[in-house]
Amino acid sequence: MRIVHLTPGTGNFYCGSCLRDNALVKALRQRGHDALLVPLYLPVVTDEPAANAEAPIFLGGLNVYLEQRCPAFRGARWLDAPGLLRAVAKLNHLTRARDVGELALSMLHGESRELDKLIAWLKTQPPPDVICLSNSLLAGLAHRLRAELHAPVVTSLQGEDSFLDALAEPYQPQAWQLLRDRCADLAGFVAPSRYYADHMAGRLGLKSVAVVPNGIALDDYKPAAPTVPTIGYLTRMHPSKGLDALVDAFVKVRVRLPNAQLLVAGAQTASDRRFVRDLRRRAGPAAEFHPNPDRATKLGLLRRFSVFSVPATYGEAFGLYVLEALAAGVPVVQPRHGAFPELIEATGGGVLCEPGQLAAALESLLRDPDRARQLGATGRRNVQQNFSAAVMAEKFEAVLREVLHAA
Repeated sequence: MRIVHLTPGTGNFYCGSCLRDNALVKALRQRGHDALLVPLYLPVVTDEPAANAEAPIFLGGLNVYLEQRCPAFRGARWLDAPGLLRAVAKLNHLTRARDVGELALSMLHGESRELDKLIAWLKTQPPPDVICLSNSLLAGLAHRLRAELHAPVVTSLQGEDSFLDALAEPYQPQAWQLLRDRCADLAGFVAPSRYYADHMAGRLGLKSVAVVPNGIALDDYKPAAPTVPTIGYLTRMHPSKGLDALVDAFVKVRVRLPNAQLLVAGAQTASDRRFVRDLRRRAGPAAEFHPNPDRATKLGLLRRFSVFSVPATYGEAFGLYVLEALAAGVPVVQPRHGAFPELIEATGGGVLCEPGQLAAALESLLRDPDRARQLGATGRRNVQQNFSAAVMAEKFEAVLREVLHAA
């Protein structure tokens, strides 16, 4: 199959969607498909080699933003230069959900003139059999992509609800309704968990959503070998991920386990710095913070973890970081909501906790290293068998073949 995958980039920090899309496209190629990842808005940032480092950026964030602010604006290609877009990405107020309601509606309408450039470029490439969208916020592009490239369009569902729910009034209900309308232009929907498939099917009025769990490239993950009791965290340093709750739990654990340590790693944007600075003070000298680690640093930190937790405060669609911890044999402690219950059930690599029980659950595993090792080993084995990038690509391919058969 000739597969074109459109992925919005972040420009200056790692995100789970970009990591997943990059791994997916590379694994689809290994299965013999002609798969192309095309970045939108900003450069795609991954901690592995990019699937298409040479691909130009379309619907460049600066051009789209200026077009929205000044309708007479005609985009210039030089404004899509990756270096410039990385610099622009640091201006967080341009991309915060509460500040971009008009822009979100415009993109769901598919009104950007920048779409013409994307379609013109895609017509210079081999014709696609199917076009994949990284998330349904790109659904406004589907009608013209389908009509002009004569290929069905499939979208993944990856955390759109938290973005849309954060839009200011009156944009939030308008955006949800517009997205429901745009779903008619899509030939298929793929979610990374049954929880999120059911959740988004209900909110969008969808009859069917396929479930394809996320997967990761596993070659570089080695079993953890912690030397002291260590609680680990690996994702964006943001309140929505529950990092403040984890710090509070760590402080409680330290009262009873004075040699316990906390290792925090993940993306940190300019808007996160004050939050992280306050947490550093609360956590004390036994905590280490590693913002924006590269892959080698991340893998090294994982080997130091005794137990892992990201107590996200919202219904997480999947949680790629859980796979990363389990791939290193590190047991996880996660809240009993979102996709975490089915992920823990599928891997057998951790425990779930109720609100207010995080410190106790972490301490229990730190005090019982034999049980922690057993959970970690079980999780590592099941991730290797069922959550590799290769398994993800095989299941994703099956969904695409069903779509093409029905077209």
